[in-house]
Amino acid sequence: MVRRNLNDLLSFVTIAREGSFTRAASVLGVTQSALSQAMSGLEARLEIRLLTRTTRSVSPTAAGERLLKAIGHRFDEIEAELDELTEMRDKPAGTVRITCGEHILRAHLLPKLTPLLLDYPDIKIEFDINYGFRDIVADRFDAGVRMGDTIDKDMVAVPIGPQLRMAAAASPMYFERHPTPKNPRDLLKHSCINQRMQTAGGLYVWEFERRGQPLNVRVDGQLVFNTSPSMVDAALAGLGIAYLPEEEFAPHLENGRLVRVLEDWCAPFPGYHLYYPSRRQPSRAFTLVMNALRV
Repeated sequence: MVRRNLNDLLSFVTIAREGSFTRAASVLGVTQSALSQAMSGLEARLEIRLLTRTTRSVSPTAAGERLLKAIGHRFDEIEAELDELTEMRDKPAGTVRITCGEHILRAHLLPKLTPLLLDYPDIKIEFDINYGFRDIVADRFDAGVRMGDTIDKDMVAVPIGPQLRMAAAASPMYFERHPTPKNPRDLLKHSCINQRMQTAGGLYVWEFERRGQPLNVRVDGQLVFNTSPSMVDAALAGLGIAYLPEEEFAPHLENGRLVRVLEDWCAPFPGYHLYYPSRRQPSRAFTLVMNALRV
């Protein structure tokens, strides 16, 4: 039986999943030229093209897609088994991959996980800053962090923070030039700082509620961002009203650099949760991370 080079097959799986020779080379810790040579050699030995290359992206051919489906999960199983073996050591070890937003990472995750990382030097954590709804199974994350009411039902969700409220806020400078809105519909006459949702591609519709009655408003303005820190900066600069979880505005509301409006229209809702697939058997390292974040 002819033995195949498993390194070349792993290279193919990584390139196909990353959609880029550059990103795949970074993941594998090899040079891009070495990766390209490995793929050329694999395709030559199999006498079939596995990848379609363009100047901007790489994607599997029909044959490549078939090979990826056949062997991709095998490498995942090997990696999981190796992680299990590391758990047999005296100290918990391994890498935990988490996808989350920038604010929750800075405000909650890092402060809570710092003592854990100091106590367990063999545990590594990789954070992916992303505001879209990542498929944590397909993208091989151990867990993600989202608001509690946006998590799929087939996931295990662990609360890692209290209930939240949204806040509409702008600078005093802005309200010197514009009247204070009394009702969410008044926002239609204001310059609002919009947020584009990465998953759907559309603009976030501002959701309000008072006395159990919801009211959604599709606002307009000069600025659109896809990250919340930029929205806060724009509000501080007097460029309009922003709408975000109140904790993202907290220090600026306390020092008076931002003014909150429509507070009686902002009802509490489930806060941040760590979520992971229900069929996953958590490793010791992941369990320690989860327990450190749990409220």
